[in-house]
Amino acid sequence: MKKLIIPAVLAVCAFMIFTASRKTPTQPELPQMQSFSATPRFPDKVECFGKEIDLTRWDMHERYERELTNMCYSHNNTLLTIKRANRWFPVLAPLLEKEGVPSDLIYLICIESSLNPRAYSAAKAAGLCQFIASTGKHYGLQIDDEVDERYHTEKAVHAMCTYMKEAYAKYGDWLTACASYNAGQGGISKRLEKTGAKAGFDLLLPEETSRYMFRIMAMKEILRDPYHYGFVLYSDQLYRPIRTREVKVSGTVTDWASWAKDHGTDYFQLKEFNPWLRDYGLKNKARKTYTVLIPVEEDMYYNGRRFDIYNDAWVVDR
Repeated sequence: MKKLIIPAVLAVCAFMIFTASRKTPTQPELPQMQSFSATPRFPDKVECFGKEIDLTRWDMHERYERELTNMCYSHNNTLLTIKRANRWFPVLAPLLEKEGVPSDLIYLICIESSLNPRAYSAAKAAGLCQFIASTGKHYGLQIDDEVDERYHTEKAVHAMCTYMKEAYAKYGDWLTACASYNAGQGGISKRLEKTGAKAGFDLLLPEETSRYMFRIMAMKEILRDPYHYGFVLYSDQLYRPIRTREVKVSGTVTDWASWAKDHGTDYFQLKEFNPWLRDYGLKNKARKTYTVLIPVEEDMYYNGRRFDIYNDAWVVDR
């Protein structure tokens, strides 16, 4: 009997010592990363270029979700695009209306450059509309050592719209035309012909181009309601529009820094508002007339004139 009792007592003691040595936490252990991730929810259908796009097919759903999620977690670029939109949409929207193209092309400009007028890509595409030099020249832009009109907002938008009108006339679908803006009309036309597909969504495209159409739609969706997708902005955090006055230049400018001083600004601000000026002077042998923008000083300070909010949905205090 004693032989049975002693091992049993030892076993109980060992169990008690083991359990006593274990700490019972009073609260769950904190995760290593103090953050969480969530896949954004979105509707089954979205509207783009005046058409309702059905996202219920598996590939349409997943491709759209990828771009929407990517933009939601690319906080820096998306936040900057929303903030810059308050400055650039009042400039770009009238230009698109004047050209007679859909207003949704503004979202193509957003994904091309994040509304950075000085954007320059690894592929050597430049400006808000991201033209490479050869294409820009083909559509009438001056690109040389003194002037690069890829950085000229109005002229670059006009060139983009000319391209898009041609592409739409060929394909009869704006999003397919957008795909060609990324990949070129040759590649899109060849794939449509070989496969019998009717639209860019149904083409087997290089990944960048395949994603391009969905990025346009996702950018439109986020700018429709940034707060819903996790972007919290107040009115004073948006970039303010800055009015400018125009000065015509038809001759030679020996020194832009001196010219800027004579016109009430400095070289830095001159180049910020006219990034298409690429040298310290302008020979202008062809005697072309250029329009140079000079910022209105009152608008250059955030404690100055109260500025407008382009879209109240972008901020939480409206």
